[in-house]
Amino acid sequence: MGTGTGGDKGFSEAGLRRLREVLTRHVDSGRIPGLVALVGRGAHTHVEAIGTMRHDGGAPMRRDTIFRMASTSKPVTMAAAMVLLDECRLRLDDPVDPWLPELADRRVLKRPDGPLDDTVPALRQITVRDLLTSTFGLGLDFDLMDSPIRAATFERLDYSVASGPAPEPDEWMRRLGELPLSYQPGERWQYDLSNEVVGVLVARVTGRPLETFLRERVLDPLGMRDTGFHVPAGKIDRLPPLYGPDPATGAFHVWDEPVGGRSSELPVFQGAGGGLVSTVDDYHAYFRMLLAHGTHEGERILSRPAVELMTTDHLTPGQRAGRDAMYGRIAALTVGQGTQGGWGFGMAVRTTRRDYAPLGQFGWDGGTGTSAYADPGSGLTGVLLTQVGMSTPDSPRLIHDFWTTLHQALAD
Repeated sequence: MGTGTGGDKGFSEAGLRRLREVLTRHVDSGRIPGLVALVGRGAHTHVEAIGTMRHDGGAPMRRDTIFRMASTSKPVTMAAAMVLLDECRLRLDDPVDPWLPELADRRVLKRPDGPLDDTVPALRQITVRDLLTSTFGLGLDFDLMDSPIRAATFERLDYSVASGPAPEPDEWMRRLGELPLSYQPGERWQYDLSNEVVGVLVARVTGRPLETFLRERVLDPLGMRDTGFHVPAGKIDRLPPLYGPDPATGAFHVWDEPVGGRSSELPVFQGAGGGLVSTVDDYHAYFRMLLAHGTHEGERILSRPAVELMTTDHLTPGQRAGRDAMYGRIAALTVGQGTQGGWGFGMAVRTTRRDYAPLGQFGWDGGTGTSAYADPGSGLTGVLLTQVGMSTPDSPRLIHDFWTTLHQALAD
């Protein structure tokens, strides 16, 4: 299904045809049961909904199909923290201790891969900036996959599809506070965990659940009615199963069913790092707001400086080299994702030209087979959503081909 037009600084008709052909080829391969893609530029929007909700057929994908966004949640949930920065209820270089006392008086491992009891005191307190830039000292680090701190972090704090729901935020923070940091605050970029802490920080500063504040200040003003931390019963028929194909055989294992699954009720821990469900149109609205410097239909959601901060690379050369090295180790699995060079607040910012995407492009991907980016240079937004997790390279390859083809489809 295609809707929209090309021409006058939108998309070329030939480019959109090729995009549809490439997406259809992935679905026809049998490895991607279905997808929904939205591309936007200026007044032009084009949507493709291809394939089916289940791998064995059933209802077709539709424009309003709801997907588990996984880490593509990060750019959106980060807006809640930006509202607090705009209102001076948070300051970038303030210590987080008053709100997150569990993170006060940190100990730091002498060696990142060393025993958990071999520590030194932290050189300084953890700041809001450390959390927003993913440099507070803990997180997923592909260089430390076999380390004691990785095992301890996974055991206490992980709540992916395979490991069950997270405890409520205070208990989660208590467990986090029992761990040493693997690096000094501000020293190294590490993935994911900081975003979850930001969600708790927002809830504690506002005295309200993360979703409540996010909905009032970001989701509702943008008309993102299908975005949240669960799918209500009245919409559950719009949520496909989540598959994790077997890496050896490609067989479709169900990671999460819609009815009675992880997304069917509001979790006690509303995970800012990966907990959102959403649609292509909701994400389009959000990324268009970022491209419009924080405004939506004349209403200001975030200040222009807040958007500029979110979408600017904050990594030092050393941190960027470490990030490149980490993703380089799993390049075959991610098909180039994560190699943009830079990192803003909750999203990648492209600082190196490594493929078809231009410098300055910002956004991120999710392990459930989701991707959303915007390019301020051309005004392009793209959202691609599938129900196939990244247990195999199939959805990363689809995402790669989507962007490679989309960047060729611009009408100059």
